[in-house]
Amino acid sequence: MKNISNDKTLIKAFKSVRAYFLYGTLFSAALNLLMISPILYMLLVYDRVVSSGSMETLTMLSVLLLLLLSSSGGFDWARTKLLVAANVRTEKDLRVKVSKSAFRHALYTGNYNQASQAMSDLINLRQFVTGNGVIALMDAPWVPIYIGVMFVFHPAFGISAIIAAIIMVLLAVVTQKSTSERMANANSFSRTAQASFGSNLRNTEVIHGMGMSANIQDRDELLFDKASSEQAHASIAAGRLAALSKSFRQLSQSALLGLGAYLAVNGQISPGMMIAGSLLLGRALAPIDMMVGSWKSFIDAKGQYERLDGVLRAYPEDLDRLKLPAPEGRLVINDLVVVPPGSDAPSVKGVTFALNAGGAVGIIGPSAAGKTSLARAILGVWPAARGIVRLDGADINKWDRNDLGPYLGYLPQDIELFSGSIAENICRFSKIDSDKIIEAAKTAGIHNMILGLPEGYDTLINSTAGALSAGQRQRVGLARAIYGGPKVIILDEPNSNLDDQGENYLLAALREMQGSGCTIIVITHRTSILSLVDHLIVMKNGVIDKSGPRDDVLKAISGKNSNVTKLPSKT
Repeated sequence: MKNISNDKTLIKAFKSVRAYFLYGTLFSAALNLLMISPILYMLLVYDRVVSSGSMETLTMLSVLLLLLLSSSGGFDWARTKLLVAANVRTEKDLRVKVSKSAFRHALYTGNYNQASQAMSDLINLRQFVTGNGVIALMDAPWVPIYIGVMFVFHPAFGISAIIAAIIMVLLAVVTQKSTSERMANANSFSRTAQASFGSNLRNTEVIHGMGMSANIQDRDELLFDKASSEQAHASIAAGRLAALSKSFRQLSQSALLGLGAYLAVNGQISPGMMIAGSLLLGRALAPIDMMVGSWKSFIDAKGQYERLDGVLRAYPEDLDRLKLPAPEGRLVINDLVVVPPGSDAPSVKGVTFALNAGGAVGIIGPSAAGKTSLARAILGVWPAARGIVRLDGADINKWDRNDLGPYLGYLPQDIELFSGSIAENICRFSKIDSDKIIEAAKTAGIHNMILGLPEGYDTLINSTAGALSAGQRQRVGLARAIYGGPKVIILDEPNSNLDDQGENYLLAALREMQGSGCTIIVITHRTSILSLVDHLIVMKNGVIDKSGPRDDVLKAISGKNSNVTKLPSKT
C-alpha cells in the first residue's frame, strides 16, 4: 500500500557525490581562469608588442599562452571525468532502490508503464548531469568575475556588461515561463503514446487476427500527434528565444566594441582594451546563453527528478527485518478485505478461514467472485485494505520476501515466463542446482518434454515462452512453483490449458507435494482437480458463500441436502 515516506533518497544520493561536483567546480574555476589568458595575450600583443616591435616579448607571450591553453585542455578533461564518475556512482547507488520502488509501484497500482518510467527517468537524469546545462551552472559564478575585470578596464564596460547580463537572464526566465508547461504536457502525452504503442505491440496477434490494426494505428496517431503538437509549439518558442539570446549576445559584443572604439579614440582606454573588453563580454554571457539553449534539458530534468522522487518516497525500500524461522505452512486469514490496485471497490470482503500445515482447500465460484484477488492477498502480492493474513502466526507482509520466497509456490492464471533458459525459469533464476531442477521437472511431468527440445534444459525462451505451447508453459510454471519443495502452494486455474495427460501429472505432483506436508490452495473452475482437496470454499461477490468438507459443499451446490458450514480449522 502506498506509504509516503520522508526519506530523501535522491537528495542523499546526490549529497554522496558532492565531492565530485566540488572538485569539478574547482576545475571549472581553473579552466575559466585560463580562458582569460587568450584575452590578456591579445591585450598585451596590441598594447606592448605592436607598439614596441619586440619579438622577444611576442615569443615569450606566445610560449606562455601555449602552455596555459594546453593546461586548460587537461582541466576540461578532468572536469568531464569527474562528472562521469559522479554519474556512474549515483546510478549505481540508486538503481537497486529505484528498481525495488518501481516493482512496488507496479504491484500496488497496476500502472506498469509509469513504474517502468522510473528507471528511464534515472538514466535520463544521470545523462543530464554531464550535459551543457550543468557545465553552464559551474561556469556561472565566473560571470561577475569577468564583469569585474571589465570594470577595471573602464566603468562603462562593466555597466554595459551588467545590463546585457540582466537582459540575458530575463530571456532565460521568459524561456522558462513560455515553454515549461507545454514541454511538460508534451512529455506527458509522449509517455502516454509510447505506453499505448508498447501495449499494442504486445497484443499484435489479437490486433492482426481481428483486423484491428488500422483502428489501433489511428488511435496511436492521435496520441502521437497531440504530443508532437505540444512539442513543436514548445520547441518553436524555445528556439525563437534561443536565437534571440544568441543574436543579442553577438549584438552586445559588437556594441561594446563600438563603445570601446569611442573610448579608445578619446584616449580613455588603449586599443587592446577595446578588443579585450568585447571578448570578456562574450565569455561573461556564454554561460547564460548556454543555459538558455539548454532550458529544455533543465525542464526535462526537473520532471524526471520529481517523478523519481515521488516513486521513491511513495514506495520506499523495506527496512531490514528480523529473520524468521522457516515456515511450516499454517495459514490464518482473518476478516480480509482486498481492494485491487487502481480500483476503489473491494473485490474481497471480510473473508475469514484457517488452514493448518499440510491441508488442501479448493476455492471455486463464478468469474469476478474475488478468487484471484484472495490468492494474491494470501501471497502478500496485494496488500490488505483491512484484516490480516498470517503465515505461522506472522503477518505475511512482515516476512522478508527474499527469505520467504523459496517457501512459497505460485502458479498464476496468466503464466509469465521470463527471458532465459528453461532451467533458469524453473529454479526462479537462483543458483543452478541441476538435481533440484530435474526433480521439479519430473514431478511436473515435463522432464521428457524438455529433453526433446533442441537444447534441453538450456533452451532459451522469452517472455512469451517462444515455441512452447500454452500447456507446456503451464507445466513449466508448475515446475517453477514446486521447485525446492515450498511449504505453501497457491494455484490459480492450474489445469486451464492442460490435456488429460497433463492434468494427471498435475494431480500426481500435488499429491506428492501434499504428502511432504505442503499446504495447498487450488482455485479452479474444473471439478476434476477437486479430488485433491479436503475442504471447499465457494466465493460469490467477494464473500464466502459456502464452505465446508468438499463432498458436502458439492452436494449443496447440486441441490442435495447437506450440512455445509464455515470452513473449520484443522487440528
